Amino acid sequence: MKIIKINEPKVIVDNPDSHHKYFGWPSIARLQNGKLAVVASGFRLRHVCPFGKTVISFSEDDGETYTRPAPVIDTPLDDRDGGILAYGKSNVMVTSFNNLVEMQRARKEATPFVHAYLDTVTPEEEERYYGTTYRVSHDCGVTFGPIRKAPVSSPHGPLEMPDGSILWVGRLGEDLREQMEDAIYACRIDPETGDSEMVGKIDALDQEDGITPISCEPHAILLDNGRLIAHIRVQTKHKNRMFTIYQSESDDSGKTWTKPHAILGRLDGAPPHLFRHSSGTLLCTYASREHPTSIRVMFSTDNGATWDINHELYVTPFATVIDPAKRADHQSSINSVAQDIGYPCTAEARDGSLLTVFYAHPDENSPAVVIQQKWRFEV
Repeated sequence: MKIIKINEPKVIVDNPDSHHKYFGWPSIARLQNGKLAVVASGFRLRHVCPFGKTVISFSEDDGETYTRPAPVIDTPLDDRDGGILAYGKSNVMVTSFNNLVEMQRARKEATPFVHAYLDTVTPEEEERYYGTTYRVSHDCGVTFGPIRKAPVSSPHGPLEMPDGSILWVGRLGEDLREQMEDAIYACRIDPETGDSEMVGKIDALDQEDGITPISCEPHAILLDNGRLIAHIRVQTKHKNRMFTIYQSESDDSGKTWTKPHAILGRLDGAPPHLFRHSSGTLLCTYASREHPTSIRVMFSTDNGATWDINHELYVTPFATVIDPAKRADHQSSINSVAQDIGYPCTAEARDGSLLTVFYAHPDENSPAVVIQQKWRFEV
């Protein structure tokens, strides 16, 4: 495949006139009324921040301009990872998750300002809101219903099945991981009530050097032939570290899944977002956090049997190339900021071109914002 970039990457979601101007973990979807909607976590101070809110922004001109971000999910906790699903005639589901107060206090960058805010969060509020959250709109994102909770999470949210039901392929919340096997689960959920049923499981990976790689942050897509494909972020932090994507398939609506297999190199990047272009080509976008850090895409023209990998959509403009032998000793703040990038998600423009949104720092002295790259591909 050949990547053809259209225009320069541009910032589409930010808040420059405030201290609360960090935005990350976006998703994009075409709504039933034709508008594009981008959701993200924003109005933050930094990567982990109790002031995080899950926000939404709309475009009526195919990504040329966007409305100012407006909060959809704003609990007392750290609302993160905006996911979105447009389903039915006018329904829109916006998803998020959050962190416990204790985890936020433990961060070394937690300031007295942050601690003072966390002092106001009651145990009752933490119990009520902690976990995976979502809200549903029945009017294409104009108004939203109450905050509800789900047992699994994934950065970009669930998918709609042919019978109109909602299937969410995600990782269990921490409380459920204490009771169930730590694996990726397929969960049927009723967005109107929050009722859910675990219908299938993607087994955890085998151990390496006595360590089980972590499987998390999946995304799934339904093909025309009824097959589900799930891409999964897989990582380890030991000497044989990984930051990559594995694939699993299901031919029975998520009840059983194949053993996950690697489709990228050990450090090629993650997490994934799967999308099918109107031409029938499957694509998956992801981020490489090796230097120079970048947003990448891979393609499949055979329903996910094989992939043409590691095409670059965006390269961090200020990242430096580090000698792998010296990487462990390199702790510069510039490259730490450069690695704070990722979670790309893609939608199709009316002309068949593509819009990929992701978060990154425009330069080494600026907070993260949501950036859009418009592009197309040729065989």
